[in-house]
Order: sequence, then C-alpha cells, then structure tokens
Amino acid sequence: MPAPHHRIATENRLLAADMFASLTPQQWATPSLCEGWTVREVAGHLLAPLESDFSWPTVIGVLVRYRGNVDKYVDDETRKRSARPTEQIVAQLRERAGEELTVPFTGAGGPMADSAIHLRDAARPLGLDVSPDLDAWRATLDFLVSKPATRGFVTRKRLAGLRLVATDQDWSWGAGEEVRGPSEAVAMAVAGRPVALDDLAGEGVQVLRGRLSA
Repeated sequence: MPAPHHRIATENRLLAADMFASLTPQQWATPSLCEGWTVREVAGHLLAPLESDFSWPTVIGVLVRYRGNVDKYVDDETRKRSARPTEQIVAQLRERAGEELTVPFTGAGGPMADSAIHLRDAARPLGLDVSPDLDAWRATLDFLVSKPATRGFVTRKRLAGLRLVATDQDWSWGAGEEVRGPSEAVAMAVAGRPVALDDLAGEGVQVLRGRLSA
C-alpha cells in the first residue's frame, strides 16, 4: 500500500486531470492564483515533477546551472510541459499520477501539498468547487505547519503568533490571534494565496493579510 502522502497526491492528481479534461480553451487560458501562470501552466507544473529526477547529483547540478534560482528552474520546467497539447498533458498526468515522489528538503509531504494547493490554484479562478477531501486537507495543513514546509512553502515568520483553526474538521495549530475557516481556505492562505483570506475570520486574518502583502 502506498504511504498516505503518496496516496493523497495520486488522488489529487487524478482529480485535477479530470477537471483539466473538462475545460474549454478559454478556461485553460484563465489566469491562475500563481502569478504569471494560467491554468495551463498549473497543469504543466503538476506534471513536471512526475517526469523529473530528484537524485542528489541531479539536484546539485540544477542548483549549479541555475545559480541557486530554483524558481527560475521550476518556471522553465513548467512552461516546457505546458507547451504540449492539452490532451497530452491530461493523459500524461493521469498516466503518471501514481508516481511516488520523495523530493529533497520536503520529502513526500511537499509533492502532496503541491497537488492540493495547485488544484485549487486552477479551480478557484474558474469558480469550480473541485477540491481534495478533508483528509487530504488535514494532511496538507499538517505539512504546512511543519519544519520541512519552511523550505519553499511557508516562511518562518508568516505564522508566528497565530492560531489556525479549521471549522469543517477537528484541526488546529499554534497559539495567538485566531485565523479560522474551512480547511481549504486556511491551507490556501497559509500557502500564500491572499484571495482565500476573504473566506476566513478572526483577529489573526488582518495580521496574516499584512504578512502576505509585505
């Protein structure tokens, strides 16, 4: 049986593939919640790590070649995949959805959280309610408040002095001014998506809003 993070990531990728397969050309061209990326680029980004080599020699080679600019590497790999025909992106995402990724720095939790967050990066702007289930969001929230998440997902200072509370399941974390709401909105806001703040309540929301806009 696959580990929970791998299983959740697989389910999320298949959910995303089904959603992408149903979209019109106009929807594929819609700006996503990721700055500079349309829904098409988000689809390409979900596919990219499934075709990548995460062995340490390769990772070190990438860091040297891109002079430590991981964001540039990710963008290049994303755009390479998103240039493929729509049907090919969907088919390859489905075919490789079950790849068990354990990447440097974040382990299996990083790809799992990526699969949940980027699904909503595409679905939210389209007004679609396609979303991972509550178990997937619990695992994503657990990862986002963990130490590995500070390596590319959540800055160390973003959550300082805040208490996060999910209102749709029994999950909370931290101490301080409260940020509460649906698991999806809490996770998306913690991951740096300001649009999700409108779905949250509590004195900590303004604090988090200020930190995201800084």
